[in-house]
Amino acid sequence: MTGTGGQVGGALQSLLARRGTIIAPDLNKFDLSKPNRLVRALDTFQPDLIINPAAYTAVDRAEDERELAFRINAGGPEVIAKWAAKRCVPLVHFSTDYVFDGSGNAPWREDSPTGPLSVYGASKLAGDTAICAAGGPHLIARTSWVYAAKGANFLRTIARLAAERKELRIVGDQIGAPTTARTVANAIADIALPNLSNLNELFARKGGVVNLVCAGETSWHGFASAIVAGLRSRGLRLEVERVIPIATADFPTKAIRPGNSRLDLSRLKRQFGVTTPNWHEALPVELDDFVALQENAARAEPARSSRTEPIRD
Repeated sequence: MTGTGGQVGGALQSLLARRGTIIAPDLNKFDLSKPNRLVRALDTFQPDLIINPAAYTAVDRAEDERELAFRINAGGPEVIAKWAAKRCVPLVHFSTDYVFDGSGNAPWREDSPTGPLSVYGASKLAGDTAICAAGGPHLIARTSWVYAAKGANFLRTIARLAAERKELRIVGDQIGAPTTARTVANAIADIALPNLSNLNELFARKGGVVNLVCAGETSWHGFASAIVAGLRSRGLRLEVERVIPIATADFPTKAIRPGNSRLDLSRLKRQFGVTTPNWHEALPVELDDFVALQENAARAEPARSSRTEPIRD
């Protein structure tokens, strides 16, 4: 499994470790930015299942690092997919709503026309295409707006800013489904774990691309407002007084974001019998974990301070 230091990879590792041996190589042994070295590593590991959450995700920086983004998001997955196809090893890969152009209001289906607006989106689409072309048993899970109590993500950014500022100005005209890494991991585990002995057959019949996000929809502003309300109700002291919606045009970024990131979930339920929680239902669990992490850090701080206090005569 790649990317175990990330949100989805970390959540998946803890779920799957109960059912077998997880090989989680570090970058020195398995670096997607160096596709020419991956075959030798895979030959050494000889995995029975490959799960690849690792990706280049610096959306704005990718506009200036196109070659690197494509090496990691397309070149690496292509090598992995060809190795896996040749040996009939099932592959689980993760994609993004950024493969679409974000137009309209209807949820995107797995077979909807793609049209990425950014280098990041184009690189992820190239990876999807390469995996499908390899012809092996695979499942590509398209996610969006992924966050968790840990890591670098929107929840933690809003929590930090809400503790520092009186006013937050958050984009209100991009719509999607905030999705916890836990939701993604649980869904993949529900698909894979009962079928470990016949994943090849399952992916051959029902695999390909599947949308995997929380149910429901909101804007980034709506998500931020829910985070602030949830943290405040849990007793966190926040400075923020106003969360103001703004237009995308008022917050220019180097990479263009999709305005419509809604993803249709009907295939996930029809093919795999998996339903995901509404984003409103999934958020409290992450807020509880986030607050617990903050409290644990606060309790540990005096202990660290006392250990580092110089001895005085």
